[in-house]
Amino acid sequence: MLLLGIDLGTSSIKVSVVDAQSQECVGTASYPETESDIISLHPGWAEQSPDQWWVYVQQAILKCNAAGKYNPKDISAIGIAYQMHGLVVVDKEQQVLRNSIIWCDSRAVEIGNKAFHEIGEETCLSQLLNSPGNFTASKLAWVKENEPAVYDKIDKVMLPGDFIAMKMTGDCTTTMSALSEGIFWNFKENKISDDIINYFGFDKSVFPTIHPLFAPHGYLQDIVAAQLSLTAGIPVSYKAGDQPNNALSLNVLKPGEVATTAGTSGVIYGVCDELNYDLQSRINSFAHVNHERNKKRIGVLLCINGTGIFNRWMKNIAGANHTYHGLNEAASNIPVGSEGIIALPFGNGAERMLNNLIIGSHFHNIDFNIHTTAHMVRAVQEGIAFSFRYGLDIMRENGINPTVVRAGKANLFLSDVFTQSFANVSNTAVEFYEGDGSFGAAIGAGIGAGIYKNAETALQNRKPVGIVGPAAVKQYDELYEQWKERLNDQLNKINQTNPVSFSLS
Repeated sequence: MLLLGIDLGTSSIKVSVVDAQSQECVGTASYPETESDIISLHPGWAEQSPDQWWVYVQQAILKCNAAGKYNPKDISAIGIAYQMHGLVVVDKEQQVLRNSIIWCDSRAVEIGNKAFHEIGEETCLSQLLNSPGNFTASKLAWVKENEPAVYDKIDKVMLPGDFIAMKMTGDCTTTMSALSEGIFWNFKENKISDDIINYFGFDKSVFPTIHPLFAPHGYLQDIVAAQLSLTAGIPVSYKAGDQPNNALSLNVLKPGEVATTAGTSGVIYGVCDELNYDLQSRINSFAHVNHERNKKRIGVLLCINGTGIFNRWMKNIAGANHTYHGLNEAASNIPVGSEGIIALPFGNGAERMLNNLIIGSHFHNIDFNIHTTAHMVRAVQEGIAFSFRYGLDIMRENGINPTVVRAGKANLFLSDVFTQSFANVSNTAVEFYEGDGSFGAAIGAGIGAGIYKNAETALQNRKPVGIVGPAAVKQYDELYEQWKERLNDQLNKINQTNPVSFSLS
């Protein structure tokens, strides 16, 4: 019995086929071959085409099938992980009305901040666990305000994973977890938030039917099954945002456990058993995959937009003759501290942990007579690690105090420079596990289809395959203070002309 996991990322679609009994990955593929584009029509905007996502999902599955390592007809259930907070809108014929406004788009920041103040900061934080910020609800409000002709045609509002499931099954469904990440969910009343609906003037009919996260969300249509050589009628039995799903894949399910990723964006994701929130909404809280009304499991998420995308930008600047592996090797030969270069990695839209400010990315102290491409690569990766420390300190203020975090050996964690910098500056060990988001989505499909009893039993045999512990902590603390001083300089410049205030204390 096989399980298909789909990971709808910003850069590409990744699929894995997992043997349900052994939990071994028997096939994997990604599509497209090059990283997907982000459409940015104006500064701070970020969009992608949902229809293009669907093409890529199909191509990734066909590519995986073509390897001949399994019989596609043996796949019994499908799970989907997806980039969080994106807005997808379709009409009554399930046709996409506009490009998806994705997670790193900043156009709705002012709309969300205004809602935060006018609904009431205490109300938002205690009931929604977040400011509306630039999350999905605020993006929908932007469409309502700026594209009324589009808004009037909307039949259903979905998160990216809901859209892919709809294309597979023909059914529009969503989950409490998805609604919470869109800032539509009232945790105190355990329903869609009347405050959000009434403030923005939304109609509740635009929301799909709410299903449990681990449950059938529809069954594979005949025409889709034929196109993909799969069995018609198998369930799409799991949908989750990429960060809760990553935590699932790393067996981060209990209060106090913490996961991290460093892909296009960087995330630290901890689990707690209280309705936890940050007074300034610099970190955000959503329903975790195993959250229940009477057994709270809240995912507390720190997100840094400008991580892997900054590393990719550096690779592009370095030139087509360079590979990530080659640049990582070159950076490892540069002394700790990059011989004075300081890099701020905040060039991918508004950063929540910086109160939704857009400060841009910056390099400091470049010396044309000393510094090389390798110096800049190391500075980029150290700067990203320092930004994780900055966010982790905020999480520590809010009761998340990890001494170890779990990660997959992927993306920036393939770099020894980044991995050791992360461990050193955060004074936190990193445990590595095999598998990735598509693996987690496959296991989630098995849970939702009843192949596994629950999430805890499905993942009870997961063991780390390596660990990197902190070293040279004092040296990195000194470098971090220098980095933070540069960051504070940038924040002060912006706050002098555009002050950010929060009335809660």
